[in-house]
Amino acid sequence: MNDVDFSLAGATAAPTRILVAPQAVLRQKARVVRPEDMDVLKATLPGMFSAMYAAPGIGLAAPQVGISQRYVIVDLGDAEDRQPIVLINPEILTESEVMTPREEGCLSLPNQYAEVVRPEAVRVRWTSVAGERCEREVDGLLATCIQHEIDHLDGVLFVDHLSTLRRNMIMRRLAKEQKLIKH
Repeated sequence: MNDVDFSLAGATAAPTRILVAPQAVLRQKARVVRPEDMDVLKATLPGMFSAMYAAPGIGLAAPQVGISQRYVIVDLGDAEDRQPIVLINPEILTESEVMTPREEGCLSLPNQYAEVVRPEAVRVRWTSVAGERCEREVDGLLATCIQHEIDHLDGVLFVDHLSTLRRNMIMRRLAKEQKLIKH
């Protein structure tokens, strides 16, 4: 199966539960995916795609579903034109000097948004689900999304790129909203 097959399997899979901050796994550095992890990893992908599309979102990292391993999924396409990418053990090789602000949100911080400044373009390397080494220059929204998801693999949330005051405001608002949901 390839990235598109796993994405399509998400249409019939039960969505995996997405964890909401302050879950501890969201702050841990995820471990490298090893060859012996691949069968379980492949089994998780349809549920991850299902959850990401249902949210709706454009990226999801394994730690967000409670798996402390280095893999992410992204898809900037819409329902009629899916463009899924599964990145296993992704790493950013180079970053552009040009920085761009972009509003970010996160499925693990529902309904919270802030402008984050990141490199406009990055060169990223990863392993595909087929075991192939891939390398690609990405820019714009895809570059932002991939950087955001790789941050998750290092225990970093988008709010960590903000001032302490702004981060604390967002985290308090999130806690308050989550408390209301639970009651």
